[in-house]
Amino acid sequence: MLLDHWPLAGLRVTTPRLELRLPDGEELAALADEAAGGIHPPEEMPFFVPWTDVAPAERARSVVQHHWLRLGDWTPGDWSLNLTVFHAGRPVGVQSVGARDFAVLREVVSGSWLGAGRQGQGIGTEMRAAMLHLAFAGLGATHAVSGAFDHNAASLRVSEKLGYERDGVRRHVIRGRATTEIRVRLPRARWEAVTAGRVPVTVTGLEPCLPLFGASAPAV
Repeated sequence: MLLDHWPLAGLRVTTPRLELRLPDGEELAALADEAAGGIHPPEEMPFFVPWTDVAPAERARSVVQHHWLRLGDWTPGDWSLNLTVFHAGRPVGVQSVGARDFAVLREVVSGSWLGAGRQGQGIGTEMRAAMLHLAFAGLGATHAVSGAFDHNAASLRVSEKLGYERDGVRRHVIRGRATTEIRVRLPRARWEAVTAGRVPVTVTGLEPCLPLFGASAPAV
């Protein structure tokens, strides 16, 4: 069975409205269609790599290729889990969580996107809360870090609601222009005090995946 060789296929993270997991082939195609339909206004660029600055068909194909790439180059010392977010049974976006040297640093970094028609419904907050539960309660992370450009007010609001604290800035060149990234960090103690339990989260299928994450035992 596939699960014997790749237990990540059985990992599920669920909230009252959402399920986060790896997609099958047809679900991945539906996710690519969601990206082709648009993620942000064309005059804006919320991503560090401007992967959406291409025609819809090429954007869709890049979603498929990136999904395969992240799985194919996975090692316990350098991994990125791109979980497809399902709402009402349909793929609506991606919530990623990744780490390098997690066994030593116990720190994860995250990113996400939602189809344009799915935004403004609280889904972004709920899927990030699900990821944080997986990282802290499941993998035993001590810190979660993220970032957003200073013009991406929606992402920064999600971080603030979930307890992240400002952690400095970084400068980037995006579309040939200087852009400022606001870095944010969530220590485990602050997650436990401010965020844990605000969104009910259930994780199943994690234990056989732990060696792939560089995590030795469930945190909770």
